[in-house]
Amino acid sequence: MATTKDPHRAGRVAFTHPNFVSFTVARFFIVVSLEMQSVAVAWQVYEITRRPIDLGYVGLAQFLPGFALFLFAGHAADIFDRRKLLMFCYGGFGLCSALLLAISWRAPHSVHLIYIVLVLLGIFLSFNFPVSRALLPQLVPEEHFSNAVAWNASTFQIANIAGPAIGGLAYALFRGPDGVYAIAVVVSIVSTLLTLRIHPLTTLPEKELAEKTRTSLRTVLAGLRFIWEKKLILGSISLDMFAVLLGGATTLLPVYAREILHTGPWGLGLLRSAPGVGAALMAIVVAHRPIHRRAGLTMLVAVAAFGIFTIVFGISHNLILSLAALFLIGATDMVSVIIRAMLVQIATPDQMRGRVNAVDMLFIGVSNELGGFESGVTAQWFGTVPAVIVGGAGTLVVIAAWAWLFPELRKANQLTAAELAPK
Repeated sequence: MATTKDPHRAGRVAFTHPNFVSFTVARFFIVVSLEMQSVAVAWQVYEITRRPIDLGYVGLAQFLPGFALFLFAGHAADIFDRRKLLMFCYGGFGLCSALLLAISWRAPHSVHLIYIVLVLLGIFLSFNFPVSRALLPQLVPEEHFSNAVAWNASTFQIANIAGPAIGGLAYALFRGPDGVYAIAVVVSIVSTLLTLRIHPLTTLPEKELAEKTRTSLRTVLAGLRFIWEKKLILGSISLDMFAVLLGGATTLLPVYAREILHTGPWGLGLLRSAPGVGAALMAIVVAHRPIHRRAGLTMLVAVAAFGIFTIVFGISHNLILSLAALFLIGATDMVSVIIRAMLVQIATPDQMRGRVNAVDMLFIGVSNELGGFESGVTAQWFGTVPAVIVGGAGTLVVIAAWAWLFPELRKANQLTAAELAPK
């Protein structure tokens, strides 16, 4: 077992636990497949319609199921076997990839069929997020959890780098999305098989499990009540939601790649990967140099920097500068992601983690998918560049408002169980 006496091993102590390794490798592959697929879908849709608003519909189609099902998905993560539920989600992702492949073969110009599959994908995503987040604390001892969160975020971002790059290259190599969707099917199967190797360290006693399975409106809504009462968590997840909702530029990357930066699918893959590079490197830094003090203030500063670099990306007409801005957007966002994940996981009892993480998923879905729809609409109305610049400026306004509305967030210091545990 690694100890702090060996700082090099201590920095990666989470990988001494086989459950964490299996979980992380499976998640890495599934994120690669989903990111590959997202590049192919975005390029395919824009090739068919040439309308930015249709890229917004791509995000909206994936967000709406999560909005409708998040309470049920979170409750399911708390009452069912989390490993089996995760396997169900991974198998569902493979099914969606297979359906997209079939559409590409049989009806390559049908945007509406693509949207239908994206709605189905959104259903599986709505269950995947809370169950994977709730399962993670059961894979490592409590003293190694912060290291597991940092490495989990890091591998997720490495997948965000590899996925778009592979997706863009595969799209260009196969001259269409077919190869991308076929690879995604295979990768989903591999992730499902890897999840079979997971054996959680902790299980609930039969009496407590029976209590959890008593479903009522009160138990389903428990996650919402908990977050509303815990202002520190409410402030952190709502800050991230509104900042990314306004400052999200990634939805419009196909427009930037084709119309502004004058590149092709390979360039879109690079642009999609750049935030992941910055985020992965930042996550590795945090894994080795954890955030011990002034966590709330650090989060506020990081989100403000996210808004500034979004504005820089918005005004850039140079591929190198755009890649640099996206790199820094990913790096600053990762600081916020890690702090928020620690706040939510440590401050939430295990028997409620599914429901609380489902609410967190809704906030993230609003910021990402609904934010993508917002970006598509504003770009359609006002133009692509003004939409991104105004969004970045809006993020800075949100920072100022949240620093005033949530003093608990501004004053948050250490990310420890003693400070964050429910009182």
